[in-house]
Amino acid sequence: MKVLVVNCGSSSLKYQVLEMDSSMLLAKGLVERIGIDGSVITHEKIGMDKFVLQVPMKNHTDAIGHVLDALLDADHGVVKSMDEIGAVGHRVVHAGEKYAGSVLITKDVMDALEECIDLAPLHNPPNIMGIRACQELMPTTPMVGVFDTAFHQTMPPEAYIYAIPYEFYEKYRIRKYGFHGTSHKYVAQKAAEVLGKDIKELKIITCHLGNGASCAAVKNGVCIDTSMGFTPLDGLVMGTRSGAVDPAIITFIKEKEEINADAVVSILNKKSGMLGVSGVSSDFRDVEKAAKEGNERCALAIKIFAGRVKSYIGSYLAQMNGADVIVFTAGVGENDIMMRELICADMDELGIKIDPVKNNVRGEEAVVSTDDSKVQVLLIPTNEELMIAKDTAEIVEKVKNN
Repeated sequence: MKVLVVNCGSSSLKYQVLEMDSSMLLAKGLVERIGIDGSVITHEKIGMDKFVLQVPMKNHTDAIGHVLDALLDADHGVVKSMDEIGAVGHRVVHAGEKYAGSVLITKDVMDALEECIDLAPLHNPPNIMGIRACQELMPTTPMVGVFDTAFHQTMPPEAYIYAIPYEFYEKYRIRKYGFHGTSHKYVAQKAAEVLGKDIKELKIITCHLGNGASCAAVKNGVCIDTSMGFTPLDGLVMGTRSGAVDPAIITFIKEKEEINADAVVSILNKKSGMLGVSGVSSDFRDVEKAAKEGNERCALAIKIFAGRVKSYIGSYLAQMNGADVIVFTAGVGENDIMMRELICADMDELGIKIDPVKNNVRGEEAVVSTDDSKVQVLLIPTNEELMIAKDTAEIVEKVKNN
């Protein structure tokens, strides 16, 4: 089965086509500036040069149409007929408490996604537009929704309920949801494969560290806690996000700066984190370069980030009574040698020892802990698209067999 994976933003769209019998990536691409002058699609058939086409696209239906044209193209395509696409897997950010796993998209599912717009006003609307566009152009092809929040729905109430009046949870479903779930799920499963063990017998701490960052505690194959909360602003320090702060800071800044609460939250989302502390950049590479050149604020930002990740690892070690493996993934987790060393430094009493030689690796699957480390430390490149495709194929096959 060939699966088309679609990830829609408000004015952009990423896609991949995978052959599920071999988990092989056949093609991928990016559509940019949807509904804006200068719309462009960059398409790549694996093994060939990229194909770039600038063409007007007034909406997501136009964009999907050009994606399908690219997939059918005699020179750059990977299918001769759309009948070869067995299913479409859609990345959807928020499903609230509706779904604890990926689901076949039905009218009820679409209604549920509409209901969750309040919880993800920036992300769910374009996700929904992408689904509707595919439904319009591929009316007989099964569609599957794969949710960023779903993997974390196994958290127990004591992990996701905030200590605010319970009525706010009952009325507005204010609670911890967590995000990056598809990535955490993928690398946790991959870690079990690497170790040759059943995931249901493992205690795993997954660290998805990039411009957006989160950690998760995965016990016996299910998530029991994660660092992001009601929104992706909570938890770790990130590229431009503050992570967890005293909530009273919002009203304090509001009054001192004479701005409204929305403006403060915007500052916490877009001008804080590594950028806010360093004053240089949200890109960890820029911050580390400046730190090596003597910039003290950049050095401080690095220490803050590493310390926060270390704190969550410590918390999850306590919650799970130890861990078998810690996984680093995403842009920083996969490529930042120094950051992994800083995070794992001085944790030998907790059974965590990183090997400087083994850790000298970027972007490839590796065990980077010492041979005598009680807790194994792994680097596993994330592959959310493959996880989406696998979930999609599995659900469609189940439907066919029933």
